[in-house]
Amino acid sequence: MLPTHFTPVPLDKSYRLMNHGPTVLVSAQHGDSINVMAAAWACVLDFGNTPKVTVVLDKATRTRELIEASGFFALQLPTQAMATLTCGVGTDSAKDTPHKLAKHGVTTFAAPNSGTPLVHGCVGWLVCQLVPEPHNQTAYDLFIGDVLGAWADDRVFRDGRWHFDAASDDLRTIHHVAGGQFFVTGKTVQG
Repeated sequence: MLPTHFTPVPLDKSYRLMNHGPTVLVSAQHGDSINVMAAAWACVLDFGNTPKVTVVLDKATRTRELIEASGFFALQLPTQAMATLTCGVGTDSAKDTPHKLAKHGVTTFAAPNSGTPLVHGCVGWLVCQLVPEPHNQTAYDLFIGDVLGAWADDRVFRDGRWHFDAASDDLRTIHHVAGGQFFVTGKTVQG
């Protein structure tokens, strides 16, 4: 079942979901195997007709294996309320902790059209198809994805813009600093 505040974002505005540099949750599925991990190094690569994103995924991660096998992944924007969950799925490996999603209370739902697993509680979701770049993936652990679909929590993102100031602080996105510490997206300032 889709979350209550799960609203489509036009692809030409989808880059705005990640433009402020938040930590992301990366999810993927191959067969019956689903995994979710945290990533601090993700960004928008292109916002043209087919938006593209990048994310760095270590060779040792189960999520990377699932992406390489399926060719699909999702980037999601966790919130301040999800900081402990984010740290947990970013610290524990599914290879060592097979039930890490249950351990950290992660629940998923299927993305419309693709079925890619998306994480409940986030405020932004981007479903991506892997753009195979074997050299970048092997040498730099850098993965590129074409954004196929995007959604946002309409309490904080609507009309192509973030509206954090009008929402609960628990809905603000987080930015990993190091050692389990995060900064929270702050107040909006007009330039």
